[in-house]
Amino acid sequence: MSVPAFSFLLLCFLANVLSPARGYFLTHCEPVNETVSVEKDGCSKCLVFQTTICSGHCFTKEPVYKSPFSSIYQHVCAYKDVRYETVRLPDCRPGVDPHVTYPVALSCHCTLCTMDTSDCTIESLNPDFCMTQKEFILDY
Repeated sequence: MSVPAFSFLLLCFLANVLSPARGYFLTHCEPVNETVSVEKDGCSKCLVFQTTICSGHCFTKEPVYKSPFSSIYQHVCAYKDVRYETVRLPDCRPGVDPHVTYPVALSCHCTLCTMDTSDCTIESLNPDFCMTQKEFILDY
């Protein structure tokens, strides 16, 4: 094998080993269309519709040596700018407010997980999971 061919192969190998996965297979954190559901105690049906949520990969570094004195902060894909919309759930009992307000992602960013606005669990339910009978909104 000639020196230029070997150099080229070595360069390709090092580029693959040393470069981050960013450009290859992982989608970066961004707004995406997703089917979601909302339900409420006192309403017999779960409403399923399409909206925009934040989804994608955020780059993070895991230290080789973990010290009990240092903290590891993982970044997650979270809402940056949002608009709030309200839907009306069908078949609610008298006295139950049938309205549910939800966030619509306008932009997203990678940040530390805020438990009061995000699901930061390792495995969560699908966004369209319902405990009750589903009713779909088709005109989105």
